[in-house]
Amino acid sequence: MSWSKLKQQLEGFLSPALNGRVEYRAPGYRYLPDKSGICYISVDKKNVLNMSDKTNPIRWYQTELEIKNDPDIQIPITSGDIEAVRQATKGPVPEDRLIVMARSRKSTEHAKELMSAQAALTKSNFIVVANKFLTTPIEESLESKDMVLNILALVDRRVGKKRILSMSEMMQLKHPVVQYFYELRRGK
Repeated sequence: MSWSKLKQQLEGFLSPALNGRVEYRAPGYRYLPDKSGICYISVDKKNVLNMSDKTNPIRWYQTELEIKNDPDIQIPITSGDIEAVRQATKGPVPEDRLIVMARSRKSTEHAKELMSAQAALTKSNFIVVANKFLTTPIEESLESKDMVLNILALVDRRVGKKRILSMSEMMQLKHPVVQYFYELRRGK
């Protein structure tokens, strides 16, 4: 599918509240066939999905440790997580220490997921992901680990305000760029 047709379809699915604010851009160079080109999602004429841009409003992580030490990331710990640590230690461990160990284990997993999602984004071909978005159910895109699919689903008009508001807990574990589009859609 050509870029102009794909762009037209994606913008046709935009939520009415974001129409005119969110744009899909692909500054292509037609004389460089071996280059896939760069694609952006821009909000209010500012490129949001550009990791190397220092003026970018989104935080991009360089290391897993940076993610683990980010005070903005709140990782919920369940009793199941604590019980899993208790089973793994096989000994008497104070309850407060179990909570710390469970939180550490969960934050390490979360950091690994965020780093791999960020790495996949730098390598991804936006056009391939956008085509996948157009052919998969919206629920699948919302629950995917692919950040671009998450973003395209969040700005989609098929996802209602009530559903957006009920996703706040799920969004806490997503990358800051996905959280940015979530807050944008919520109207904050």
